[in-house]
Amino acid sequence: MSDSQRFPVAAHALAYLAHKGAFAAAQAVPSAILAASVPTNPVVIRRVTALLAKAGLIATRPGASGGAWLLAKPEDIQLDVVLRAVNGCAHLGSPPAGAKGCPVGQHIPRQVAKALTAADNAASAALSKISIADLLAGQPDSLAGLEPHPMCTEVIRRASAVAA
Repeated sequence: MSDSQRFPVAAHALAYLAHKGAFAAAQAVPSAILAASVPTNPVVIRRVTALLAKAGLIATRPGASGGAWLLAKPEDIQLDVVLRAVNGCAHLGSPPAGAKGCPVGQHIPRQVAKALTAADNAASAALSKISIADLLAGQPDSLAGLEPHPMCTEVIRRASAVAA
């Protein structure tokens, strides 16, 4: 899975666990069920849930009776924490080293690295205001006035067609 898909898959999985009331091992949701909701392969879900478990957001149990469950209330899980758990959203890459002896090549990587820090900081600040509970709500204040990202319109259209 690409870095750019980890965050949306993680947010989706956490929202699904909250929707299903999976707050203890007895309500664990298997990776195959989570994968069907995304939809993706269960292996992808297990990779993401491993990161979420390492961050302390969920617990998991392997095996036939295994699955994942939340360790916090959905309103207490902010998306910036989810972003950090899966190693960044806006992993926009890293600057190339630049050519030795070139004044631009020696200067630009440091400046691009600073710009990437600014982007990560801005994403974290915005996402810190949105919780998993907000994702499940109809019209949460944290998302008021925002439109879906233009890159997501085809996915939203397909999801709406399936629901209809």
